[in-house]
Amino acid sequence: MIIVGVDTGGTFTDFIYKKGGKWHIYKTLSTPSNPALAVLKGLQHIGKGDKNIVHGSTVATNAVLEKKGAKTAFITNKNFEDILYIGRQNRHELYNLKYQKPKPLAQESFGLDCRVLSNGEILKELDEEEVRKLAKTLKEKNFESVAVSFLFSFLNPKHEKLVKDILEKEGFFVSISSEIIPEFREYERSSTTVINAYVMPKMEGYISYLEDNLSENDKIKIIQSNGGIISTKTAQKQPVRTILSGPAGGVVGALHIGRLAGFEKLITFDMGGTSTDVSLIDGKLSISTESTIEGYPIKVPMINIHTVGAGGGSIAYIDKGGALQVGPESAGADPGPVCYGKGENITITDANLFLGRLIPEFFLGGNMKLYPERVKKYMEDLAQKANLKPLQLAEGILEVANTKMEKALRVISIEKGYNPAEFTLFSFGGAGGLHAVFLAKMLSIPRVLIPQNPGILSAMGMLLADTIKDYSLTVMQKEDNITYEGLAKLFEVLENQALDDMINEGIPKEKIKFEKFLDMRYQGQSFEILVPFTKEFIEDFHNKHKNLYGYSAKNKKVEVVNIRLRAIGETEKPEIKTYEEKGKNPPLESIITEKEVIFDGKPYRTKVYYRDKLEAGNEIKGSAIIVEYSSTLVIPPFARAKVDRFKNIIIEID
Repeated sequence: MIIVGVDTGGTFTDFIYKKGGKWHIYKTLSTPSNPALAVLKGLQHIGKGDKNIVHGSTVATNAVLEKKGAKTAFITNKNFEDILYIGRQNRHELYNLKYQKPKPLAQESFGLDCRVLSNGEILKELDEEEVRKLAKTLKEKNFESVAVSFLFSFLNPKHEKLVKDILEKEGFFVSISSEIIPEFREYERSSTTVINAYVMPKMEGYISYLEDNLSENDKIKIIQSNGGIISTKTAQKQPVRTILSGPAGGVVGALHIGRLAGFEKLITFDMGGTSTDVSLIDGKLSISTESTIEGYPIKVPMINIHTVGAGGGSIAYIDKGGALQVGPESAGADPGPVCYGKGENITITDANLFLGRLIPEFFLGGNMKLYPERVKKYMEDLAQKANLKPLQLAEGILEVANTKMEKALRVISIEKGYNPAEFTLFSFGGAGGLHAVFLAKMLSIPRVLIPQNPGILSAMGMLLADTIKDYSLTVMQKEDNITYEGLAKLFEVLENQALDDMINEGIPKEKIKFEKFLDMRYQGQSFEILVPFTKEFIEDFHNKHKNLYGYSAKNKKVEVVNIRLRAIGETEKPEIKTYEEKGKNPPLESIITEKEVIFDGKPYRTKVYYRDKLEAGNEIKGSAIIVEYSSTLVIPPFARAKVDRFKNIIIEID
């Protein structure tokens, strides 16, 4: 059996696979018009043999970002059809006088005359004939997918299930909130269900296309936004759980490799061709249930990942005020940066090449031709517009990009009360090594860790992921009525459901473990804090509240809003090989050449090393460049590097 990890990015689709007892990597340009084509091309490159594939997909994400999902209808209770339009009163751009909320993804809302009360009792039954009439209307209006979210359906899902049964028989894709997210807060629950319905036909078509073109014995699973893997069947029914599919794989990989290397506190920095994703790991993955995409709330558990539009392909331009800007628009895979041979807009990749920090002969291991001669003309043209010298412009592009990425790193660290000086910057992605050390210096992070094959770490992370399924239930228990035993009893319902689902996913019972959490708040508060479920859960809540907000109110009563269960099915993971340490001096065959590279406007004689020839224990002083198949690493004059026993490169900042 060939084990394969696949990550589809905006510019490249990455593969890592084990064949014939050896690990191999492969990158190919993505095919945005049909992402499956790049995946199938890579699998064809791997060759014949039964494959066990774990795939990170951007299909659901792109459908929302590009507004290319299905024509979707929203069904709720009569007189509540405006839930999606009203939303919340929060303004996300306080100083934008023309700010408008994003239009709902559901093109039209419909109300049915039924009602469940806040205690789960049915006040008014659903009329099946009314549903059948609505189905006719939906067909006449050419709706393809339907989202259903009734008030208090998390307490009694009877009406939602009935609507689903009728509409599915009529040929619609149907998502119901009691299956997607059985929690209170009707706006967030409805929004999540609508997103699921909106992307469901596209995801189902994508997965079906892949499976139809795979060999008979090939098996494929999808990674979720929470860092766990699920079957294709689950991904087709609940695609909203794959919104941050690819980036989640990278964070999972960073946690595993960082722990092996002895670093529990990590800030992950994943810079690809289109965007940069950052996340903070304080001993474990940081999970959130309050994420958004394009302004739409998503309430399913997701790894806390912050994204900015700065990747290798991000386009540099001069704005109307004459200022230099970079991104968020990207040149993508086609036409790509100027140096790829077709593009006509200068990008971050072009700036790195112009400054000598990218080595054309070794880009993608020499398998992809770059055209540095094209960059000179376009760089000079843009420099003239900016009234700068070309070298100044190139460094300016990188400084602007680094500032954007530094801001993203601050959002997940300093703004959350963490001191970056206590963390290690774990850098990966095809472009990460070109910028990581500069960012570490800007934020006073003492060291940078670059794993082996950083350009395909997200694909590697998929093979390191467990099967994970998340469950939740709104319970609304006040402190006077809360007991540890009572809550444990409520968890049993979720545990039984999880056990059945995990066994259906093919996980043996002995490999399944549970993690339990509570959403807690002080009575009268509007929002909750996620607290592990232990016998000291009330004390733990007070302590966590103090850590987050600087105070606790032990004289106030607390309440448990939701209970959450995470079911983890442990999977067999690839072994990370260790190497015996050799001498400090890199072997002579690891030095490819020496060339001039620009740092702070000055040329430095810089040695270029081939990473595959470096050995554990080797030390390198900046300035230096280290090339490998999937990435390039720049060590500026103010840093020094050492290769550890896993052949990670650890860079210390002077």
